[in-house]
Amino acid sequence: MPAVNSQPRRARSGNRRDEAARLAVLHAADDLLVEHGFGALTVEAIARRAGVAKQTIYRWWPSKVEILLDTLIEDSAKRLPVPTELPTAGSIRAYLRDFADFLTEDPAGKCLLTLLAEAQHDVGTAARFHERYLEPRQIAEREMLTLAAESGEISLVLDPEATMDALLGPIVYCALTGAAVPGDLVDTLVETLLRPRA
Repeated sequence: MPAVNSQPRRARSGNRRDEAARLAVLHAADDLLVEHGFGALTVEAIARRAGVAKQTIYRWWPSKVEILLDTLIEDSAKRLPVPTELPTAGSIRAYLRDFADFLTEDPAGKCLLTLLAEAQHDVGTAARFHERYLEPRQIAEREMLTLAAESGEISLVLDPEATMDALLGPIVYCALTGAAVPGDLVDTLVETLLRPRA
C-alpha cells in the first residue's frame, strides 16, 4: 500500500486555494478525526477549527472523504515514502517498521485506517481511496520489490503484489483490532517472504 502523490482530478471553481487556508483545513480535519472519529467529523466543524468559511471548503473539496484523502496523501509522502531508489532488504525492512509505526502512532495512520474501514461500507469512498491512494502506492511498492529482487537483494516467494499483501496484511490487522504489532513480526515476515541475501 504509503513517496507517491496522486492529485485529485475534479473541477475547481472560484479563486485558487490559499496555501495557508488549505493546510489549516487539512490539519483541522486530521485533528478532529483523532479527537472525535469519522462519524462526528463534519465540514462545519472543520471550517470552525480551520478558521475558514464552510463555503470555501465546499468550493475546494466535494466531501470530507476528499479532505481526508488529501491529508493522507500529503502525510504519507512526507512521513512514509516508499524506498524505490536502489531498495535493499534493509530499507524494505525499515519501511515495514515505519509502516507499523505510522498506523499505530501517527495521527495520519488513523486517517488511513478510517478510510479503509469506511471503504467497506461506501462504494464511492472505496473507489476514490483506491484511485487516489492505494493504487499509486501499490505500484511503487511493487516496483520496490521488483528492483530489490532484480539486484539480488531478496528472493521472492510470491509475486510482488501477493508479497506486499502478505507483508502489510498482518500489520494492518493488528492496527485495525487495536493490538500491538509484535516486535518480531516484521523480521519474521521479511525472512519468510523476502529471503534476504545472506
